[in-house]
Amino acid sequence: MKLVPTLLAVLAVGVLAACGIPGAPQPPSLELPRTVQNLYAVRKGDQVKLTWSTPRETTDRARIKHLGATRICRAVNQVAVAECVETVGTLPPERTPLAMAATFVDTLPSALQAAHETGFATYAVQVENTRGRSAGLSNQVVVPLAPTPPPPNRVSARVTAEGVSISASGGVGDWPVALTSYHLFRRSLNGKEEVDIGEPAIYEQTGRAYSIGFLDRTAEWEKTYLYRVAGVTVEPVQGVDERIEGDASQEIEVFVHDIFPPAVPTGLQAVFTETPQQSFIDLSWTPDTEPDLAGYDVYRHEEGGQPVRINSEVVKVPAYRDTNVQAGHRYFYSVSALDVRGNESARSQEASEAVPQ
Repeated sequence: MKLVPTLLAVLAVGVLAACGIPGAPQPPSLELPRTVQNLYAVRKGDQVKLTWSTPRETTDRARIKHLGATRICRAVNQVAVAECVETVGTLPPERTPLAMAATFVDTLPSALQAAHETGFATYAVQVENTRGRSAGLSNQVVVPLAPTPPPPNRVSARVTAEGVSISASGGVGDWPVALTSYHLFRRSLNGKEEVDIGEPAIYEQTGRAYSIGFLDRTAEWEKTYLYRVAGVTVEPVQGVDERIEGDASQEIEVFVHDIFPPAVPTGLQAVFTETPQQSFIDLSWTPDTEPDLAGYDVYRHEEGGQPVRINSEVVKVPAYRDTNVQAGHRYFYSVSALDVRGNESARSQEASEAVPQ
């Protein structure tokens, strides 16, 4: 019976151990938002658009309940800055929803660009808590400060058989022309993705004025496109060529309507053949090579008559056999080409053949 108190004591210790013993007290959370790690920058003209995701956790992995302001920092010709050199903007919490994409557009002063034509700007963002404290700067992105040329002030378009011809003109500004070229950009109507068609095929400069010409050979018939022209400057920054797109001209809308027939067929020949069963005239010609070629129509007439189409369906190959011939008659033939939209070429040069008596 004397063992009972000892046993009870051991059981009591076990129960206390099962309930857990409080550890050392932890310091209160500083509630510092985690630093942004996905800052991204795109420059167009004199505007730099910054995009990032707002953090939703603190540095000690607690969920952020209330966010403070976000500072947008910029430094000139400095790499790996340790602190916010210049604050170019501050976003209140309502502009930076937790765990959502946030954006800010910084307009580069023209004086800054002129003073640092071959320089660069380094951007970072600093997210603060409600007490104005932060865990530091985000990842840093570099943007060239080279000036970009103004867009053309006149742009026009013309649909040709070879493609869409775009002409543009404007005044030459004071920028490093050797590093700049104009590019043609195209997007589908109601589309967002753009295609860079490239540099102009024609560039002419007279005094302080220029004119340029592009040819878009990749446009598809019966579609509507929007075109714009913008200068593109390439500036090396830290050993890497950075591409800067300048302000663009107004978009022009072009409906690429096909009213252009295929090339006129050539090399038409007519040969009479007679067999015990049948007499006929075989026609052959050089095939057309247009990708939208549908086929050919064959025309015939006799001396003094008008050409009449003699095929009932479009001829798919560059050959035709005329079996409706009579002895003692001479026939004159010509051929036209048709595309898939029904555009018909002019008729070829005639070839004639006689059927013996």
